[in-house]
Amino acid sequence: MVDFTCPLPAPATDFITLAHGGGGRMMHNLLERCVIAAFGQQPLASRHDGSVLSVGQARIAFTTDSYVVHPLFFPGGDIGKLAVTGTVNDLAMCGARPLALSAGLILEEGLPIATLERVVASMAATAQAASVAIVTGDTKVVDRGKGDGIFINTAGVGVVEHAPLIAPSSVRPGDAILLSGDVGRHGVAIMAVREGLQFQTSLTSDCALLADPVMALLTAGIEVHCLRDLTRGGLATTLIEIAESSQLHIEVKERAIAVADDVAGACEVLGLDPLYLANEGRFVAFVPDAQSDGALATLRAHPVSAHAVRIGSVGAVSDKMVTLKSRIGTQRILDMHSGEQLPRIC
Repeated sequence: MVDFTCPLPAPATDFITLAHGGGGRMMHNLLERCVIAAFGQQPLASRHDGSVLSVGQARIAFTTDSYVVHPLFFPGGDIGKLAVTGTVNDLAMCGARPLALSAGLILEEGLPIATLERVVASMAATAQAASVAIVTGDTKVVDRGKGDGIFINTAGVGVVEHAPLIAPSSVRPGDAILLSGDVGRHGVAIMAVREGLQFQTSLTSDCALLADPVMALLTAGIEVHCLRDLTRGGLATTLIEIAESSQLHIEVKERAIAVADDVAGACEVLGLDPLYLANEGRFVAFVPDAQSDGALATLRAHPVSAHAVRIGSVGAVSDKMVTLKSRIGTQRILDMHSGEQLPRIC
């Protein structure tokens, strides 16, 4: 059998690097070696956005995430909005209706109180928009120079009100793959502010809450097999993770994947691939082919997914690969980056 995977370069050190947090192959290898090996194979090995637990007769989704984005404020959002949005979205990707969050704040000595007030006000406004409550938390202060202003951890719980298991293991041959909107805007928006880059148009992050369109799909009776929001590693890495978990072949069409002109221009100049750039308000849904038109109509009724499209399908071959049909009709294999394109995007 031909092995189409590219070998990783030999690691230069046995210490943690920034690339270990970039969502690529190095991060996945680190999780396998240290985290999953220590805490057990299931359910961590599924690498889903959260876990669904049975509590009596109820099914509860639970997730957690940490946010270390720099800068703290960027066009279209800030670290507070990002922290609430990201955790609410992870619950939604489990098919759960979000209920409540915790908030852990790690503050650096010297952080202006006004900055903290601005961040927590953004968290409160975003939580209200998501109809969730922030019900518990913790605050720590670290020495000056050791915290980059503020880090935030949020954990969330939600209730699963629909029977099917929504996870990569539920993906089936023939499934249609739906994408909720254009890709790459969050990564480029963060980079533009961080590096002082100027564009002719106002480029903003796609940071947005995703629970409403997901709940609408389930309420409409769509048989949703898998949901994933496109954060670190972008669309390409997400599809690769799902292909590896489901052990099926995924094929997508480049022409169907929307990339805003300013994002495409920035990527062309800087040598970036928008398929691997981070997003904070986009997701993919795997649904039966026969229900794809109905699912698209449901998604397009919500502003955050108004431009949803079908980008590909799941094949029957068990090769755990993702192939992209290019604009000129050729095919290429998508693989994970060994490290990362952009550091500190969430």
